[in-house]
Amino acid sequence: MPRLYLIPNVLSEAPWETALPNSIHSACTGLKYFIVENVRTARRFLKKLDQGINIDELSFYELNKRTSEEEKQQSIGPLLKGYDMGIISEAGCPGVADPGAEIVRLAHAKGIRVVPLVGPSSILLAMMASGMNGQNFAFTGYIPVKPNQRVKRIKQLEKLVQFENQPQIFIETPYRNNQLLDDLLKYCNNSTLLCIACDLTSETEFIATKSIAGWKKDKPDLNKRPAIFILGR
Repeated sequence: MPRLYLIPNVLSEAPWETALPNSIHSACTGLKYFIVENVRTARRFLKKLDQGINIDELSFYELNKRTSEEEKQQSIGPLLKGYDMGIISEAGCPGVADPGAEIVRLAHAKGIRVVPLVGPSSILLAMMASGMNGQNFAFTGYIPVKPNQRVKRIKQLEKLVQFENQPQIFIETPYRNNQLLDDLLKYCNNSTLLCIACDLTSETEFIATKSIAGWKKDKPDLNKRPAIFILGR
């Protein structure tokens, strides 16, 4: 039976060995067909894993917001012919805040074996380091961009924190991080906790949990730094 391998990618420019197990190297060097978000970065990642790999012998299928349903069906063609394939995320784990989930769903529908491989997830790394309730938490994706919707969403998330003791994990496009932080400090209660985790697994990694009041006294510059935000109590 063909297998679809879910291949985690690194979160930073640090050497891949610091974040990925050898099983990732073994899986990638044994595959000829890949589904990726961006061919250029996927090729660079594979070359970093193994300098001796012959990139020109590999086949890549792009999967992003512009990929049509017909192209998604075509991308699993090698699986249907009996060949193993791999999905490589741009960063972190395929299928988690990632379009790879759509291919995984197709694979299950076709009876293809799905094999998740161990690797870094910025969401889980941040949650692990937050000190918040790890028994009941939620990842809510991106916060709305429009000001009124953003404020409404922030208040909704804070209510879930207060009444359910359920930490709320969310993200923003890196160049809007500072704007999001300003809104969190402006509209959340001073006693609400906020964990900020950015540049995970890199030399500039920063993780801290403070009250909103505490962050007001010491606000970091998060511009263009990949970050995870967690509200909790």
